[in-house]
Amino acid sequence: MSRKDAFLLRMLVLVPLALLFRQLGLPPLVVFATAGLAIIPLAAWIANFTEAIANKIGSFLGGLLNVTFGNVTEIVVSIVALQAGMVEVVKASLVGSIIANLLLGLGFAFILDGLSFKRLDFQHNIKRTTVARINSGSLNLAVVFILMPVALKFTTSSSHQLANANHFSLVASVLLLGFYAMMLFFSMKTHRFMYELEEDAEPESYGSEATGRKYDLWIHVGLLLGFTVALLFVSEVLVDSLQQAVSSLGLTSLFTGVMLLPIFGSAVEIITCGMCAAKQKIDLSISIALGSSLQIAMFVAPALVLVGQAMGQPMNLAFDTFAVLGVGVAVLMTNSVSTDGKSNWLEGVLLLMTYTMLLTAFYLHD
Repeated sequence: MSRKDAFLLRMLVLVPLALLFRQLGLPPLVVFATAGLAIIPLAAWIANFTEAIANKIGSFLGGLLNVTFGNVTEIVVSIVALQAGMVEVVKASLVGSIIANLLLGLGFAFILDGLSFKRLDFQHNIKRTTVARINSGSLNLAVVFILMPVALKFTTSSSHQLANANHFSLVASVLLLGFYAMMLFFSMKTHRFMYELEEDAEPESYGSEATGRKYDLWIHVGLLLGFTVALLFVSEVLVDSLQQAVSSLGLTSLFTGVMLLPIFGSAVEIITCGMCAAKQKIDLSISIALGSSLQIAMFVAPALVLVGQAMGQPMNLAFDTFAVLGVGVAVLMTNSVSTDGKSNWLEGVLLLMTYTMLLTAFYLHD
């Protein structure tokens, strides 16, 4: 077992602690922090088990499995929060996850990749540049879809704003899910060769295979389901303590949703981006950061709109205007540094500076 896996295994003690702290009635801030930290190892192990299973069941089914469990943390936390009626917090956390993956994930990746202080290209060729342009265009499409409800809000009468936003969101969700399905077909079937990376994932990401033990698919399936159930319980603790913890800190729900919750949910992706970049696997880092952001924008968000309708907790894509501005800035800065097939540490600093600026702005926003 690697040091990373051993550390993540020790962190699992936070899971029963979070449940125990809520039962003991400890301060909500303590419960919230413990539950948030407990989500990190759960998300990491779910990612490991998903990767191990995906590599055994084939590229197509494995790709679908990665779609389902790739952002399971955001999905589970969001559904639990929707059940609690915290619709605005859910929408803010989705926006925050996109911002964190793009700016923090890529920012740290570019800095760590550029620490050798030499000119670094991430396989600058037609294939990679084309994929970068496709991802850039897809991110732009996502921004357009979340801009439309804002435009409707300011250009229609107040009596029709909510109805228009709800109707638009249902149509937009179907369109986004359809486009995402076509993206999967494009990347896994018709143009799979463009998305194949030379970098292999780290051996420790494949569970028992890494240690030489006989691989058992059903054990990994059982562990994946078990850790997902544990994530559900911890998410319930996190959401239950969220309101009181935020009040005690004097933070707004927008800041909490956009900047605080995503740190827990996106921690695994951000850390993985940094680890890959430190080993000069910048292609893989970019694939993780952009892929996770696109998955949230084009799969998780529209799926939650439909789930919210089914649960009786209507959710739409009418995000807070200031949050939409934040996403637009993140996408603009990401596209400006990631589509030329090159990376350097200064571009990483640029992305982290942008995140710090947004962090300050959302903290001051009331």
